[in-house]
Amino acid sequence: MAASEDGLQLPRLPELFESSKQLLEEVEVANEPTGSGIIQDKVFKGLDLLEKAAEMLSQLNLFSRNEDLEEIASMDLRYLMVPAFQGALTMKQVNPSKRLDHLQQAREHFINYLTQCHYYHVAEFQLPQTKSNSAENNTASSSVAYADLVPKASQRLAKTERYRQKKEVEHRLSTLKSAVESGQADDEQVREFYLLDLRRWIGISLEEIESIDQEIKILRERDSLREASTSHSSLQERPPMKPFILTRDKAHTKVFGAGYPSLATMTVSDWYEQHRKYGALPDQGIAKTTSVNFKRVAQQQEDEEKEKEDEKAHHRAQEWDDWKDTHPKGYGNRQNMG
Repeated sequence: MAASEDGLQLPRLPELFESSKQLLEEVEVANEPTGSGIIQDKVFKGLDLLEKAAEMLSQLNLFSRNEDLEEIASMDLRYLMVPAFQGALTMKQVNPSKRLDHLQQAREHFINYLTQCHYYHVAEFQLPQTKSNSAENNTASSSVAYADLVPKASQRLAKTERYRQKKEVEHRLSTLKSAVESGQADDEQVREFYLLDLRRWIGISLEEIESIDQEIKILRERDSLREASTSHSSLQERPPMKPFILTRDKAHTKVFGAGYPSLATMTVSDWYEQHRKYGALPDQGIAKTTSVNFKRVAQQQEDEEKEKEDEKAHHRAQEWDDWKDTHPKGYGNRQNMG
C-alpha cells in the first residue's frame, strides 16, 4: 500500500522520460503553428517533466564519472538524452522578448548533453567552444582563429558526411524501434537502439548549436543597431535652441539681446485694430480707401513733425532774443582789450 501511495505522489523516472519524449515528438510533427496555445502547452508541460527527470537523475547519481559506457545499463542509456530534449523544447518557446535567453538556455542544454556523450565516448566528434574550455586554451579567440583556418570545402565535406551518417542511423533505428517498443528485443538490440539514438541526437545538437550561434549574433547586432538608433533619435528630439545674438556691450544687449526687449512685435489683435483704425479692412472698403487713408495718416504725421520743428525753432529764437537783452554787444570778447 505504501509503495502505491509513493507511486501516486511522484511519477517514476521511466514515466517522466517517455511522457516528455512523446510530447517532444508531438510538437515536432504538429501541423499547428508553433506559437499556438496547444503547442506551447505541450512545450511547457514537456519542460516541466524533463526538469523533474533531471532532478531525479541528480539525486540517484545514475551516471558516474568513475564508470565507462559499458558499465551503464542498456535501459539507462536513454536518460543521457534528457538535456538534449530540454534543449529541443526550449527552442520551441516563442516569446520574442525572451528569445535571446531561450537561445542561451537551449545552447547550455545541448552543450551539457554533448559533454556527457564526449566523456563516455558515445561517438567521435569535436565539442563546440564554450567559455570554460576556451579559457583552458588561454584565449577565447582561439576557436575563431581555428575555424577561420578550416577550408570551406572541408566544412562542406564534414556536413555531407554527417548527413550521410544521420540517414544510416535513422534507417537502422527504424528497423529496431518496433522490436524495442514492443519488448521483443533482446538486451543487445536495446543497447544498440539507444546508442544509435544517442548518436542521432549528437548530430542534432551540433546542428542546433550552429543555428543558435548564428541567431544570437543576429539578435545582438539588431539590439546594437536599435540602441544606436534610439540614442540618435533622442538627440533629434531635443528642443531646438532659442536664437540669440552676440553683442559687444549692455546697450546692444538691451536692443538685440536674447530677451528682445526693444524688438517690435504685434499680435493678431493689434494688427486688426490698427487696420480697422485706418479703415484698411475688407469690410471697410479697402479697395477704394486704403491708399487714401494711408496717405492721410502719413500727411498728418508729417504735419505733426513739422509743427514740432517749428516750435523748437521758435523756442530757440526766443531764447536768443532774451540772451541779447541781458548781454550787451561785445560781451565776453576780451581779445581787443588794451
